[in-house]
Amino acid sequence: MEEVQGILKRADAVCFDVDSTVIQEEGIDELAKFCNKGKQVSEITARAMTGNMTFQDALNLRLNIINPSLNQVKEFISTKPPTLTPGIRKLVEVLHNRKVLVFLVSGGFTSLIEPIAKQLNIPSEKIYANRLKFYFTGEYAGFDENEPTSKSGGKGVVIDLIKNKYNCKNIVMIGDGATDLEACPPADAFIGYGGNVIRPTVQAKAKWFVHNFKELIDVLQE
Repeated sequence: MEEVQGILKRADAVCFDVDSTVIQEEGIDELAKFCNKGKQVSEITARAMTGNMTFQDALNLRLNIINPSLNQVKEFISTKPPTLTPGIRKLVEVLHNRKVLVFLVSGGFTSLIEPIAKQLNIPSEKIYANRLKFYFTGEYAGFDENEPTSKSGGKGVVIDLIKNKYNCKNIVMIGDGATDLEACPPADAFIGYGGNVIRPTVQAKAKWFVHNFKELIDVLQE
């Protein structure tokens, strides 16, 4: 734990997972509920989060069930804003004040994450997530399979990209799921977050597992 805390204090970049970490909900599950496909999709999410199927398979399966139109996505964003996790706004502010680069690295969708990033003063170029595709009629046309975050191991690929692009020496990944845990390495440290949901496999393997962002703020302000 002390080793991870030391890396956090020295970090020049921190990458946050979004669903069940930065926000209290799982974005894809909420979109599914909005499209009346909630139950089928949340079962697949639970399996994907414990690492029992590849992320790309889980994403594909869920999106084919939801089959969201462009209008549905726009309506969902405007009528069902996500709930920021308590403490995240303050933590990001503390990191920004320390001149630490903050990224949102998510298996969710850029269109759903941009309003969250805006609330946290994180520029859109620091979002690494998946892109939904639509036909000109507005019907669902799949997702961009070239995005690293659409595949298992994708968050690690993103962290390598960030290291090279921004010349970062110490990157910390913070999240609740198996895809976050497996991003370390190349991340220099991983902090498991259990304030919204606890994944037992992640809790067991994380060197530092927290239930409240105040624990991180306290370490940074020592």
